[in-house]
Amino acid sequence: MKEREYQICNRCIMDTSDPEIVFDQEGNCNHCNEAIERANGLWFPNKEGEQKLVAIAEKIKKTQKNKEYDCIIGLSGGVDSSYLAYRVVQLGLRPLVVHIDCGWNSELAVKNVENIVKKLGLDLHTHVVDWQEMKDLQLAYFKANVANQDVPQDHAIFSALYGYAVKNNIEYVFSGGNFATESILPKSWGYNALDYKSLKSIHKTFGAKKLKKYPYVTFFRRYVYFPFIRKMKIVKALNMMPYNKDKAIEMMKKELDWQYYGGKHHESRFTKFFQAYYLPHKFGYDKRRAHISSMIVSKQITREEALEEMKQEVYPDNSHIEDMEYVAKKLGVSFEEFQKIIDMPNKTYRDYPNNEGLFQFGFKIRDKFFS
Repeated sequence: MKEREYQICNRCIMDTSDPEIVFDQEGNCNHCNEAIERANGLWFPNKEGEQKLVAIAEKIKKTQKNKEYDCIIGLSGGVDSSYLAYRVVQLGLRPLVVHIDCGWNSELAVKNVENIVKKLGLDLHTHVVDWQEMKDLQLAYFKANVANQDVPQDHAIFSALYGYAVKNNIEYVFSGGNFATESILPKSWGYNALDYKSLKSIHKTFGAKKLKKYPYVTFFRRYVYFPFIRKMKIVKALNMMPYNKDKAIEMMKKELDWQYYGGKHHESRFTKFFQAYYLPHKFGYDKRRAHISSMIVSKQITREEALEEMKQEVYPDNSHIEDMEYVAKKLGVSFEEFQKIIDMPNKTYRDYPNNEGLFQFGFKIRDKFFS
């Protein structure tokens, strides 16, 4: 990809590699405009946020005091979830920490998880997703030639985490999702990882093995059973503090012996290959643009600094080949066969049965009656 081929936003660095991007008269894109508009009711990196978070923590302590754990956290070993675990402990809460192993952890990620739970004195439960089923599902997604190859992992992680919350009668789920680094993500670049109908249809078309142990969640369970019957609450604590990625990294290095792995979500070797090579070269989508543009909106980086960062190659001099060979071998195919799969015509999630309409309808009802 060459920068001059794309029109780029004047405020952030999103560009026309997103086919649905829209620019206003000032040359600012819909992504940063909408993020700034949403920030007022979503992001509180100030005293108000601190008060909100303390109030939530005190309520949890009071209402969940008779339980072994008063909340639950999914810990990947990445920046967001690691810092979240640290801050939750600072609030005096007693989380159950769950790590979902989908088969792609880097050694650094595993070491980070171990150091965090040891330093913070937390109980850790590791859920290992059946590798034969995960491998079959992920290969099916590659054969489907859709953009979002992280769905098999993301769906399993969310499903398993919610499952442990129910199993342990935990009402509060603390999420590492945050506005500061994730306020921008074009819809055209991926699709809802929680659409089980979409996942099933792709696997039915291209998979070879039944998914008997793979953790999954239906629309009903996620958006009706969990919140309204189980009374489960998702807390995005990082939105209620001045969360700064670089400062969080430096603090965790000192306090938790935490080590950085080089990029957002690169704690997974698979995700690094997917985001840094597969997406840019097959679809023209460089997710760094969205992540860094989010940080421009949250004033963690300037636009000029962002443009300089984008000049850095994640895989210089064809160094992606090593990771590509690794991914192909783990998926049980040759490098040549894997390359042929990747070279097939691009598809979108709309080429397969999905529940997009149900999600849109459900979110309209939620926004109308429960916002």
